[in-house]
Amino acid sequence: MKLTWWKWLTVALLLYTVVGGMLSDVPRLAILNETIRNLFFHVPMWFGMILILLVSVVYSIKYLRNPLSRNDIIANEAAKVGILFGVLGIVTGMEWARFTWGEFWSNDPKQNASAIGLLIYFAYLILRGSFQDHQQRARISAVYNIFAFAALIPLLFILPRLTDSLHPGNGGNPGFNAYDMDSSLRAVFYPAVLGWTLLGIWVVHLRSRLEVLKQRFYENA
Repeated sequence: MKLTWWKWLTVALLLYTVVGGMLSDVPRLAILNETIRNLFFHVPMWFGMILILLVSVVYSIKYLRNPLSRNDIIANEAAKVGILFGVLGIVTGMEWARFTWGEFWSNDPKQNASAIGLLIYFAYLILRGSFQDHQQRARISAVYNIFAFAALIPLLFILPRLTDSLHPGNGGNPGFNAYDMDSSLRAVFYPAVLGWTLLGIWVVHLRSRLEVLKQRFYENA
């Protein structure tokens, strides 16, 4: 398959992220020390998750307005990739927490809210597998997907701010921008967000094309 310009850009950004994230100079902050490099992986994966799940919601709405199987396929595949990014975000966050908070899981409100959000989306996958009729599965899944995303946003960005939290930017703790998001961090962080997000979109694109081809094959068989 011929790569388009944005796919080359994705490869370049991810190479830059990995090399720059490992070798670039970073601020020497108390407690964080070298673990601050996880900023280029953990946080961009969460950004990518949100944007890819937003794509899933958009195609769920498109399916409800125009029930084409392609819309349902893209919504489903985007949800799967978004969930994968969410799992990677939690794993990298747990590893970061072990070095900065002393343990993988401390029942921090941000951690718990993230886990609940992922469980809501795991339920989406289970829901899709519980229907035999394609149209019924697609329609009910689309409705659930919309409400799942609507629940995820306050879980991640509102509720943790209303209580004590160790996580930067929550519970009164300053985020990186507030105290030391210097130019060396920004030079890698922003390309990392774009690179990981484009990678997710690329995977959604490939998986959706494969599912469309499989559907056409079974229809013509």
